Amino acid sequence: MDELNGKLIACQILITGLIARVANEQRDPFRFLTDFRDEIKAVVNGVNIAGMGNTDRVRAVAQKTVDELFSLMKPPSSD
Repeated sequence: MDELNGKLIACQILITGLIARVANEQRDPFRFLTDFRDEIKAVVNGVNIAGMGNTDRVRAVAQKTVDELFSLMKPPSSD
């Protein structure tokens, strides 16, 4: 289980870096990140979770993970 958690954390870090890289290439990086976050949250809300008794808990954890990923990103500097 620790190995799986480590791989998931590594994947989250890679995804965060990729999103930040794409955002930096946009004209308005902050707006891009906000729109992208909203789209990801909409996807999480709409995903069909089959075979689970408590899908609300799974969805809440997924939403929390999205929030954590985007909280790692800081707004662009004014430099």
